[in-house]
Amino acid sequence: MKPRHKRAAIIIGALAALGIAAYFVLNAFQSNLVFFFSPTQVAAGEAPKNRTFRIGGLVKEGSVKRDNLTVSFVVTDTSKDVPTTYTGILPDLFKEGKGVVAQGKFDADGKFVATEVLAKHDENYMPPEAKAALDQAQIQKTIKSLK
Repeated sequence: MKPRHKRAAIIIGALAALGIAAYFVLNAFQSNLVFFFSPTQVAAGEAPKNRTFRIGGLVKEGSVKRDNLTVSFVVTDTSKDVPTTYTGILPDLFKEGKGVVAQGKFDADGKFVATEVLAKHDENYMPPEAKAALDQAQIQKTIKSLK
């Protein structure tokens, strides 16, 4: 084999290895990608049906129901509500009327089943996505009331 052919084979092999590595990295990135949706977006059908995503807003007053480790509650953006269930230990700061971000997906009944629940960490903080969703819902609510 001539040196020129050896060099070409090495370059082709390196490009193939690089392509395979890029495929695995992008595939892992795609499978771990989790999008955020507000309850209004979920009600509009924008959220994926068979894929994990995050929903954020406020825990609706009077909606928390506990049954041992299973907790049912409603996530709201003051415009739309999404019934949610979670099995596990909730964060200490999880309370009605406070901000929450839940990660999970819909079950066969159309109920959001959370695998992780995050609560805001003090009275001044709210996740930026949840704050934007609440602000947007409030603007839409104000516009509807003016019509």
